[in-house]
Amino acid sequence: MSKRMKPNGILRVYLLWPVILTSILLCMNLSIYLINKRAGLVMTSYIGVYFILSMIIFLSKRNRIYSELVRFAMDYGQVQKRLLKELHLPYAVIDIDGRLLWGNDEFMDIIHEKKSARRSISNIIPELTPDVLPTGAKDETLHIALNDRNYMVLLRKVLVPDFDDANWRFADTEKAWQGRNALIAVYLYDETEIIALQKENKEQKLVTGLLYIDNYEEALDSIDEVRRSLLIALVDRKINKYMQAIDAIIKKLEKDKYLFILQQKNLPVLQANKFSILEEVRNVNIGNDMSVTISIGLGVNADSLISSYEYARAAIDLALGRGGDQAVVKDRDKISYYGGKSITVEKNTRVKARVKAHAFREFVEGKDKVVIMGHKLGDVDSFGAAIGIYRIAKYFNKKAHIIINDITSSLRPLMNTFVGNPDYEEDMFLNNDKAIGVVDANTLLVIVDVNRKSYLECSALIDYTKTIVIFDHHRQTNEAIENAVLSYIEPYASSTSEMVAEIMQYIGGNLKLKPLEADALYAGIMIDTNNFLTKAGVRTFEAAAYLRRCGADITRIRKYFRGEMEDFKTKADAISNTEIYLNHFVISVCASSKSDSPTILAAQVANELLNINNIKATFVLTEYNNVIYISARSIDEVNVQIIMEKLGGGGHLSVAGAQLANTTIDEAVERLKVTLLKMREEGEL
Repeated sequence: MSKRMKPNGILRVYLLWPVILTSILLCMNLSIYLINKRAGLVMTSYIGVYFILSMIIFLSKRNRIYSELVRFAMDYGQVQKRLLKELHLPYAVIDIDGRLLWGNDEFMDIIHEKKSARRSISNIIPELTPDVLPTGAKDETLHIALNDRNYMVLLRKVLVPDFDDANWRFADTEKAWQGRNALIAVYLYDETEIIALQKENKEQKLVTGLLYIDNYEEALDSIDEVRRSLLIALVDRKINKYMQAIDAIIKKLEKDKYLFILQQKNLPVLQANKFSILEEVRNVNIGNDMSVTISIGLGVNADSLISSYEYARAAIDLALGRGGDQAVVKDRDKISYYGGKSITVEKNTRVKARVKAHAFREFVEGKDKVVIMGHKLGDVDSFGAAIGIYRIAKYFNKKAHIIINDITSSLRPLMNTFVGNPDYEEDMFLNNDKAIGVVDANTLLVIVDVNRKSYLECSALIDYTKTIVIFDHHRQTNEAIENAVLSYIEPYASSTSEMVAEIMQYIGGNLKLKPLEADALYAGIMIDTNNFLTKAGVRTFEAAAYLRRCGADITRIRKYFRGEMEDFKTKADAISNTEIYLNHFVISVCASSKSDSPTILAAQVANELLNINNIKATFVLTEYNNVIYISARSIDEVNVQIIMEKLGGGGHLSVAGAQLANTTIDEAVERLKVTLLKMREEGEL
């Protein structure tokens, strides 16, 4: 028998026990010798005979014993093999190259084509590529679909002993796992029923939704009194009929608010038709001058109905904060938007502005100092709004500062009227480094013209104080500034300067604006409305009239906006090199090398290009500080905010933008084109 087949360990000891026990007899023999020599000799003779017989029996029966052990092992192995072959769990063995070596009956019944599997298991199960096979002791798992069934595949690498190496168990582990002396065990766990039950459980989960009529009072006011009840009935019927079609329960909470509950399996139907109820309600017309619009908020995949309702509340707040006429679905941290294609309706009532003004006054009076902050690369609107808040703070005898870092060429003339002016403190304007040293727990931080944390002039400041107030006119996104004690975000407003001008009229007392401050606010409104051509409503002109009464000078403001000759040439080059894409979209690149405020020039070019006939939207790209800025403009046919949101930006229906980092102009243009093409194919444009 070869050396490698010799028994080792406990089996070898067991076979040699007669020889080993002879040592005990020898010890006993020595003890007897000490008592009686004749008895010791007799004992020695018997021990000798015993040892000789033991060796004869061991040597003569050894091969037979080994044969019996081998036969037992083979029989035991056959039993194991049969049990494994008939095992109800599909099981197979493949080599490290992915070729099938052996599979039990269950596994073979599943794969059918044995020859293809022996060439490569990936021929039968495409997911089992060499890349997913385990390379070490850690198991790999993946989920597959095969023959209309779902399986979880567990792959386990098994080292194969090398019989030429008696010490293979003690070989270097790392080296052994990296070698080719191994096989891979494949287990298939049928999870079809589990997945079906999970799907059924998920589909039967209840989704809570809230539906609000955005402009209930305004729509009724636009129609004569006789037909108001008919308009309400038609809208109510549209809503109820739509909800019945998706097997939803709906309950009217107030005259313009509804609560509804539906099963999650019906949610994809709503998403597939992009919440067509928005369009259906908007098309209700019985002579009303103003279309009725609704907003919807849904909470999905919450742990409880209460959590689902909270999600729905957050979603409807976001929908209203974005201007209404849209649906927002909040799936835990994921937020999806639908609709939002109509122009935001201006609210005629100023009740909200008055309430916000009174609340803001309490916060100002309760703090020692006020710090005002806008967005990065502050424009005239954020600057004007900041000046207005500064005047409110000074009226209540509070120390106030405005944070501003980079001053663009368009903003510099206006800002220079305040810098060095004896009527204003030297530390009126601070940069980020100085601002961090000023803000503390007893500071009121006012954020203007922005509601996204990543766009703030100094985002670190929101961690230094808990009293944060937000004034903004941009539509909200899911990137919100948390823990604001007062948030006044109105997408219908033309500009933040308009909102602040209204706040100042209701703040109380005898607050008076200085002419330069009125200029700043008036300039902010002019810039954001493109000289009162975009989003200028009744309240916009009322705010402008108030600022005129406070001393705003149109001629002086116009001089602030005069540009350099190089800027005009840059804009002319951008306009001459435009590209018309998909027949209705203009894309242009504005050079940034000859201007210190290329983003302003890009916005101006985008506005100019809207004057081209049959153009629905314009997009102008420019590079500044290694970031690509996109200025998007439209009149009323395309919602550029939705387009910019797909590129990580946002804004309004007709005025929006985005910032793309770690990219080039050419790559940004290509991304924009792909986005426009995809949206047109999906019917979003």
